[in-house]
Amino acid sequence: MIIVYDTGLRPTGGQRSSNGEPMSKKVYPDAAKALEGVLSDGMTVMAGGFGLSGNPENCITAIASMPVKNLTVISNNCGADGFGLWVLLNNGQISKMISSYVGENKLFEQLYLTGKLQLELNPQGTLAERIRAGGAGIPAFFTRTGVGTVVAEGKPVQEFDGEKYVMERALQADVAIVKAWKGDTAGNLVYRKTAQNFNSVMATAGKITIAEVEHLVQPGEIDANAIHTPGIYVSRIFQGQAYEKRIERLTTRPRDAGTSAGATA
Repeated sequence: MIIVYDTGLRPTGGQRSSNGEPMSKKVYPDAAKALEGVLSDGMTVMAGGFGLSGNPENCITAIASMPVKNLTVISNNCGADGFGLWVLLNNGQISKMISSYVGENKLFEQLYLTGKLQLELNPQGTLAERIRAGGAGIPAFFTRTGVGTVVAEGKPVQEFDGEKYVMERALQADVAIVKAWKGDTAGNLVYRKTAQNFNSVMATAGKITIAEVEHLVQPGEIDANAIHTPGIYVSRIFQGQAYEKRIERLTTRPRDAGTSAGATA
């Protein structure tokens, strides 16, 4: 049996790609246009990426220029000093973080310790599963992670097969901003390597999902077996620009003369 879903995509009047093909209504020229009319004060925003890998850099820059505030941001971490979600923290646009890692972000630490930022800290796997559950329509789940620690305080604990488990609620967002390596105009996405972390599950858990991609192609140009996020989850998409792809902490070892010579050869 073959089931065909009508996603409601229709060519926009006259808007065409560089090769002359009509583009879907999901395609926007840049981050500012893709976010237009979507964000408002007090919203919950999911931001994909792991460390500084796979960050929706263009969307973050666009949000930084918008007059929105009191945002709750769900992200593994909050950028690093001077980059990524740090910019929104520095602007005073974020009032609460739901994350698993403070990392190399001194501002994050300072704001939390001085009571200027609310923080809901999660074990990393629990955070990922809470988001996945939100996208799958599962309201809550039980896990052994955190039982008997501050993580479980105020949460229901139940016993299964002689072991205690703590209940965790699913997470959803008003808007999810994700970054993919390649996407097509129907919204199908492919991530590369570390950037798969959090981006793929967040894309399913936002009421509105906005994807920025390095390469935007036509439907059919991506092997169906290679798609990580089906286009039905993506509301808006655009081709991003000028990705910095910073490394949070660069660690290298010196090469000896023999290794260097071999590499050159």
